Amino acid sequence: MKNKKPSYSALKWKIYLKTALIAFAALVAVALLINLADNRAANLLISFFQRVFSMDYDSAYRLYYQVIRNNLDLFIYAAFFGIFFLILSRFLLSQFAKYFNEISGGLDALVGEKDEVIKLSPEMASMEQKLITVKQTLEKREQEVKTAEQRKNDMVMYLAHDIKTPLTSVIGYLSLLDEAPDMPLEQKAKYINITLEKANRLERLTDEFFEIARYNFQADTLSKTQINLYYMLAQLTDEFYPLLSSKGKETVLDVPEDLTIYGNPDKLARVFNNILKNAVAYGADNSVINITARISGKIVSIVFKNEGSVPQDRLAAVFDKFYRLDSARSSDTGGAGLGLAIAKEIVVSHGGKIYADSDGAYTAFTVELPAASV
Repeated sequence: MKNKKPSYSALKWKIYLKTALIAFAALVAVALLINLADNRAANLLISFFQRVFSMDYDSAYRLYYQVIRNNLDLFIYAAFFGIFFLILSRFLLSQFAKYFNEISGGLDALVGEKDEVIKLSPEMASMEQKLITVKQTLEKREQEVKTAEQRKNDMVMYLAHDIKTPLTSVIGYLSLLDEAPDMPLEQKAKYINITLEKANRLERLTDEFFEIARYNFQADTLSKTQINLYYMLAQLTDEFYPLLSSKGKETVLDVPEDLTIYGNPDKLARVFNNILKNAVAYGADNSVINITARISGKIVSIVFKNEGSVPQDRLAAVFDKFYRLDSARSSDTGGAGLGLAIAKEIVVSHGGKIYADSDGAYTAFTVELPAASV
């Protein structure tokens, strides 16, 4: 939606009104000048000519008449415009200086304290509203940055704590194996399995640290091409089979085999990977994840639907940086809270959009992307 063009009609009318008053004042001044020219001023000028040029009264009177009286209209007009111009210039300079000072004060308030009020003249209401809107936008973005930074710091702290736990276990079990080389094979196998499980957990946590360290939303130059969506999603579900089967889950793919989209294959594969990973982590066990795709006009909609709900007031927040649904942070669920934020950034960079819906029983993540041109 286009921004509404600002209206300064109140300011213009105020300037017009004051200009009219100045013009009226100038007319009054000229009328006084005419009166002086007809009476006292004429005698003064004649006396002046007599003294300066050593002229008699008749010669001075003729000089006055030829130079002043015959050109009186010209003098009146010159006086009128001179007075009008001087007063108007002074007025305009003072008026614009006033408004510029107000705008300058508004800009100072824009970057000042949060509770600092922006207040301009009534005729500058449009500019005042724009400055207020900008201030509110800046404050909102500043708060978002602070919130994201706090989430990141909290996540690093949680990860540091979580890394210490499996690392301690790995060291402990390896120490037991080292101290008891004649340990029964059954017990040794049990300790080795536990150590391997803890080491795998440690690897996942380390990967999360690397994800946070390299995380940024800088706009990369995307190399785009036509992508067969069916084969991309089919390959993705095959790669997730071990993780899905461990939780009794399966995927059902409902995508036309000839459906194509236009984008960067690596980036979009990461989007779908992150969404599916989220569905596996937070969806109900022993359930089905439905993946459907349809084309409407020039837009392709891809929907990942799984059993499980997300509170309505948290649907939009799942795309925020370092946001996790499990605020208590179970050690075995989810990651650093970057997956969906990264997915959103990639989708937006492709000219698409991503959003989530939940009806209390099922949650659906929808990705809309441009279809490949034929």
